[in-house]
Amino acid sequence: MNLFGTVLTYTAPSANYRGESAENRAVIQKITRDRFEYAIISPEAIRNALRETLASMDLPYNRTRLDDEKQLAVEFKEYPDADKYADDFFMGWLVAAPDRDKILKELREKGRRPEAFTFKRDSILRMNMAVALEPYRHDSVFTQSPQDKTPKDRKSHVNVENAQLLHRETAYTAFQYPFALNLEDCGRTAPNVEDAPAKALRAKKVEWTRTLLKAIGELNDVAGNHARSYFEFAPASICLRLTKQLVAGYSTYGFHIEEDGRHTLPEVVDGIRKGDYEGTEFYLGGKLVKDMDETTYEALKATNVHLIRSPQALLKQAADDAFAG
Repeated sequence: MNLFGTVLTYTAPSANYRGESAENRAVIQKITRDRFEYAIISPEAIRNALRETLASMDLPYNRTRLDDEKQLAVEFKEYPDADKYADDFFMGWLVAAPDRDKILKELREKGRRPEAFTFKRDSILRMNMAVALEPYRHDSVFTQSPQDKTPKDRKSHVNVENAQLLHRETAYTAFQYPFALNLEDCGRTAPNVEDAPAKALRAKKVEWTRTLLKAIGELNDVAGNHARSYFEFAPASICLRLTKQLVAGYSTYGFHIEEDGRHTLPEVVDGIRKGDYEGTEFYLGGKLVKDMDETTYEALKATNVHLIRSPQALLKQAADDAFAG
């Protein structure tokens, strides 16, 4: 069984998700679609925020971001262990080791089974980049940092003394991004062995997956520049499909925002009404449901689509159904 989803955020102004700065100009990362440029957020940024959210929800984690460094830096508690750490389990890893025998010896000395260790492991949580719904329109915001007048005999830092004009590219948009999970990888199917440790490990990974879906429903702090910009990454609208198919079967970037502000998902909604999709496999939530006219709502309800106004409640319902029994 597979779970496919697309999240659409609320619309808000943001100067986040930027790449390298050009002098004092903070440049937003973009991608070209048709003839226009759209702001993007990398799946790596989303995954990092999910790691931190899972940690804040008391799941065991291996990797920690170090903030007070001259460049992006992380610290690991130990070599990856998908059975011990939730972030290793969902995100995978690559250990680039020139001397593998040395690492295997260290693992043996620490009581781990070297034969069970892998130097690389694919991510169970599949994601793609988040893409803005509105084209980038070359908007910019200018702010000014103050001059540092701290007396030199009391100054132990090396901040620039003169005032600086800061130039930030800015977008006013919502973002949408897809994700996917193979639920068999997440403990949905019981292992062939019946011993207690295997059952306990399966139950633990099921709870980790439930918490992951909860984290997606409460996601924030996806990218930098938070001292100046606050942009929530939790879903305003969400579409989930719980299916045996190996592909979502619809455009995973299919949300639209109409001129009147309504959230729509034309391909999925029309496809369900016309019998292209099995309604019972779909979970639609958030503003998408709140904005539906009564005729559309009743037509979808008649096909047993799960329609829930709260995205967080919808994610919980999907988790309950995914792991029922």
